[in-house]
This record gives sequence, structure tokens and C-alpha cells, in this order.
Amino acid sequence: MIAPPDRMPLPREFFDRPVLEVAPDLLGRILVRTTPDGPIAVRLTEVEAYDGPNDPGSHAYRGPTARNAVMFGPPGHVYVYFTYGMWHCMNLVCGPEGRACAVLLRAGEVIEGAELARKRRLSARNDKELAKGPARLATALDVGRALDGTDACASGETTLRVLTGTPAASDQVRNGPRTGVAGDGGDGEIHPWRYWVADDPTVSPYRAHVPRRRRS
Repeated sequence: MIAPPDRMPLPREFFDRPVLEVAPDLLGRILVRTTPDGPIAVRLTEVEAYDGPNDPGSHAYRGPTARNAVMFGPPGHVYVYFTYGMWHCMNLVCGPEGRACAVLLRAGEVIEGAELARKRRLSARNDKELAKGPARLATALDVGRALDGTDACASGETTLRVLTGTPAASDQVRNGPRTGVAGDGGDGEIHPWRYWVADDPTVSPYRAHVPRRRRS
């Protein structure tokens, strides 16, 4: 059976491009997470670009570590990190191998498997909130560090895959400062690298960086 055009997997060549090209082009694409209980599909509505060596907001800005190693590998792989001691966030590696660029998946609309996502997102007040924010998206899709390094472009059945979907029209794409990024990396004039679909109710609200207080 031939898959419909919007359900064709994105090839590795899609991700083997500059991060500022890949990021807005991911809007409207479909992320599919295959779980033991069934698939969950999300239409991506908000992302952020991180350009390793040129970007003080990137985890890879200061070079490779055990945590960010996947970012330095081939494009099309999944980089998952743990943050604030409680949440996971997922990224798609892009650009040439060794450059360490990635796109953070910030939000989306659950279009398949909502009943599975609801079981993981009990605090969501409605389905628009199931994947509204990067930690919520990862939680709804049951994404943790065990999926770090997953090849989203592998042939055959995979645990994570990105499908063609329906790319957002250029006049519906907005961009601005990244959410919660400190220092120069959070300067919207220098790095207006958050992209979202205009007026989409699943897009998360913008929040500037707030330094965490040190315990006395």
C-alpha cells in the first residue's frame, strides 16, 4: 500500500540543511511516536532553532559533552535532554554532522492517539493543552532519555518518525525571541529563532528568562 503524500516520512536530506531553514519548515509536519499501546501523532505548531557553535543559548555552544553528544552526530536523530530535575524535552538534529545544530519541538496539536496522550497529561484542561509546551509535548508522547539518539529517518518501523504533513503557509509563520533563554541567546534582535503558526491555539505563551534564585 502506498502512503498518502502527507504521510510520507521526511528523508534525511530534509534535516541536512542549515537549522534556520529546517526550523520553520517543520511547522505543519507530523511527528509520530509509536508506543506499545499504539501511535500518537502530533502536528507541529511551534519550534525553536539552536545553532551550536554560533549560539550561546545552545547546549552545544561550549563543545561536546556526554549530555549533548547526539547533537554532533548525523542529522535526523533525536536529542532528548532532562531539565529542571523533572521534565524531558526533545529536539531534531539538523545540519551537517559535527556542527551540533538542533530544533527544539515546543508545541503541537495531537491529531491521533489523543486518548493515550490524555492518560499521560492528566493535568491538561483540554486537548489543546496536551502538547502545548516542550515538556508537555514530550510527556504526551512518552519521550524520555531512553529515546536519545533515535534515528527518526531509519527505514522500517521506528519509535519516532517525522512525516510530510502539510507545511504551514509562509504567511502563517511567525518568529520572535526564544522562550526562557538567558543572556545573548535570549536576545530577540540577535536570535529571533522561535517559530510558530499564527493564531494556533496549541502554541505556548512566550516567557522571558527568569534567573533561578539560589538557596541561602
